[in-house]
Amino acid sequence: MKKIAVIGGGASGMMAAITAANSGGQVTIYEKNDRIGKKILATGNGKCNYSNRDFNTAYYYGQNTDKLEHLFEQFSVTDTISFFLEGGMLSKERNGYLYPLSEQASTVLDILRLKINKLSVRVELQSEVTAIEVLGKGNEFLVKVGGKGECYDRVVLTCGGCAAPKTGSDGSGYRLARGLGHRLVDTVPALVQLRCREDFFKIAAGVRCEASLSLGEKNSPIQVERGEVQFTDYGISGIPVFQFSRTAAYLLKERKEVPVYIDFFPDWEEAEYEEMCRRRTEDLSGKNAEEFLIGMANKKINMVMLRQAGIKPSEEAHKIGKERLKKLLFSYRKLCTHVVAANSFDHAQVSAGGVNMKEVTSSLESLLVPGLYFAGELLDIDGRCGGYNLQWAWTSGFVAGKNAAV
Repeated sequence: MKKIAVIGGGASGMMAAITAANSGGQVTIYEKNDRIGKKILATGNGKCNYSNRDFNTAYYYGQNTDKLEHLFEQFSVTDTISFFLEGGMLSKERNGYLYPLSEQASTVLDILRLKINKLSVRVELQSEVTAIEVLGKGNEFLVKVGGKGECYDRVVLTCGGCAAPKTGSDGSGYRLARGLGHRLVDTVPALVQLRCREDFFKIAAGVRCEASLSLGEKNSPIQVERGEVQFTDYGISGIPVFQFSRTAAYLLKERKEVPVYIDFFPDWEEAEYEEMCRRRTEDLSGKNAEEFLIGMANKKINMVMLRQAGIKPSEEAHKIGKERLKKLLFSYRKLCTHVVAANSFDHAQVSAGGVNMKEVTSSLESLLVPGLYFAGELLDIDGRCGGYNLQWAWTSGFVAGKNAAV
């Protein structure tokens, strides 16, 4: 029987511990918080979007993603559903997004805790691992907590990344990985709000609307996302923004310009939109500029568009001229803003970057230190918004835990 230490009691750590114990291992979880699974309770606004039926490995990012197909074959979305159903959790689906039927993240955590207790996994709370030493020729590990140490046959590092440090993900796992010889891909906040240069956001703050967003140059965007955009007093938020926030953060790290073009009419064909603009400019009598834009978008957005065009709301429409008004209307298809920063790790749902996947096997064992395994956000893999990061936690935790117990 292998004696296994799982460092970190988050989603991937609990899955690793459960799988290792199911495979015959004697498992101990070390958790720095006063309880395990603290971060799970905050996911999906407390409802826990635990996976997604619309699955594709293309929804994951990292410098080396070639092992993902094999990893997800070992523990798929279907396996995740079955795992929680076996524990008693019924699920509901919204456009592929999977939630507990109870719509409570605590249901997911309760099932994981019940399985941990049933398998007699030892849980050491308020126990921050300060160092891991490889003893002798590498057949044993000394796990240190404060001034005390305990020996193990295998170690699974599942300490999380840097996102939401108040839940315990403060980057300490990176320090442990470095101490064991691993290199890290630079980390940046992901699934996070973006701060923008322009000052018109104070006008639009609070508005939510459907739009298409293009990151990068308008005619050759790096990434295009669509969904409900939220305007804040400092920039942009919402799921489509979260989806390309990691790309924007890495571009900023390289000190590149990061323009974003917003199209408030993503469903309209060009000819259809042109015809609408032509009809709108036919009747200008008795209207000022603000009245001319009634119905185009939220009033706050209309005010932004007028300001960007240098037109006063009270200006008479017929005096502005049809050509200038058409230009104003077409600006709704390409409002440009420039990202200057991603919000901090305090606001991010996950962190991008981490232990390079080139340094682990397809079993998630370290190529540098035999017997050392990795899982979860600590690795340089992060997914899109929509349950994909928790699915990565379940899959990587399962693979690491199973192989650590062999």
